[in-house]
Amino acid sequence: MIIYPAIDLKDGEAVRLKEGDMSRVTVFNKNPAAQARAFEEAGFEWLHLVDLNGAFAGEPVNVDAVKAILEAVTVPVQLGGGIRNKMMVDIWFAAGISRVILGTAAVRDPDLVREAARAYPGQIAVGIDARNGRVAVEGWAEASELEVIEMAKRFEGAGIAAIIYTDIGRDGLLTGINVDATAELAGAVSIPVIASGGLSDIRDIHALKKHVNIEGVIAGRALYDGRLDVVEALALAQEAKSR
Repeated sequence: MIIYPAIDLKDGEAVRLKEGDMSRVTVFNKNPAAQARAFEEAGFEWLHLVDLNGAFAGEPVNVDAVKAILEAVTVPVQLGGGIRNKMMVDIWFAAGISRVILGTAAVRDPDLVREAARAYPGQIAVGIDARNGRVAVEGWAEASELEVIEMAKRFEGAGIAAIIYTDIGRDGLLTGINVDATAELAGAVSIPVIASGGLSDIRDIHALKKHVNIEGVIAGRALYDGRLDVVEALALAQEAKSR
């Protein structure tokens, strides 16, 4: 299991939102590149970046902050937020991103996901952000009629690296990962699933590691607040990986 520390970018700063609400924001580091270095030095194998402004604007916004992070670390980085066409996918890979996450684009233009996955095998992830079981788009501002598993199954056999499943209602609230819904999704598709939204402490990782198709979990506020012990969490993740 891989623990992905999250750096959510808003106005060039590393922040956390509550339930995806841009007005409920906490700034944790005004220097995202320094935060990225700290995560790498702590032993994390990947970084998870989200361009929050980009997700709402429909185009990349925090470009300078992302590039500064890429220059500051050697670990692979996955990025989502505002990536809505093949040109932007190409640009981010050329810049050094290791995995691109398509969310709104995966709902609006599933053919883009398939095209990108053909061009970059094993380097495209689909972000499925859900509110009350329905997929949300446009930076979580709009709800679609799609159900989570219905959307995930669209990409079986497309060659995507992972599905990142976020329960918006828990995101940033430290109420615990929605393990049941994540496990249900993981059992319904062959694509590895990364859990996201609400991780509170080590108990979430214990619960998730019981499920074979759950590849990892994204940790945000619990890491910044110190509720998740880094050494303990990484040791548990390594134990799950070696099984």
